[in-house]
Amino acid sequence: MLKKILDFSNSWTGTIVIVLFIIFFIAQAFVIPSGSMKRSQLIGDHLFVKKFAYGLPIPHIPWIEVPVLPDFNGNGHLWEGERPKRGDIVVFRYPLNEKTHFVKRCVAVGGDIIAIRDKVLFLKPHEGDEYIRENYPKEDIVDMNGVLWVKNPYMKKHPGIQIDESITNNGIYPQQIFNFPPTKVEDDHFFMMGDNRDHSNDSRFWGQIPYRLVEGKPWFIYFSWDENYEIRWSRIGKFVDTVADSKEYIDLNSSLE
Repeated sequence: MLKKILDFSNSWTGTIVIVLFIIFFIAQAFVIPSGSMKRSQLIGDHLFVKKFAYGLPIPHIPWIEVPVLPDFNGNGHLWEGERPKRGDIVVFRYPLNEKTHFVKRCVAVGGDIIAIRDKVLFLKPHEGDEYIRENYPKEDIVDMNGVLWVKNPYMKKHPGIQIDESITNNGIYPQQIFNFPPTKVEDDHFFMMGDNRDHSNDSRFWGQIPYRLVEGKPWFIYFSWDENYEIRWSRIGKFVDTVADSKEYIDLNSSLE
């Protein structure tokens, strides 16, 4: 029996089955194509996405992105798992073109209220005021008309989150960058934003992401090179959370454009 399995795995058919099994259920390669996550993730980072981080999404044939199974549960997953948490970097399908994958940070979950004023992100977690007092530094809590909000809740923990001071509210750029009205996140939906806040196409422009479109979580970088095709050796083999949350791997002087 073991010999038959080994012989099958060494055949072309066996190799294809094994590769597809890994892509469908374990990990899939992904390349960071744009600067929306600078400086947490860089253009040219090649990484593996952990497909089972948030349940198991419906498998799709690579490149043509055709589902191989029906959506039996109506939620885009063969079986459900835990949902993305606040602060997680998440890979998901772009709601305006589901064959395209995006990677952003989850800044609010179902029931939360999100708002932006003068580029400052405000979060009101759905757990309420007592939760805010117990889980956030006092200096980050803002009382606005008797309602508690958390000001810029992710910047201290995730130093790659950046504001581009050269982008000003002069009528040229989209207003959503500067001000976004208080918005409640729907149940089982997630509000996604790029860490490169002023250069990111995200939920401010095309809305919240339903769990149905969540694909997984960036896992580790297996290769990385810059725009000059020079290899970034220091990033290879590192977990994505490690490089995203350590100033050792974040060039705070690099351009955000």
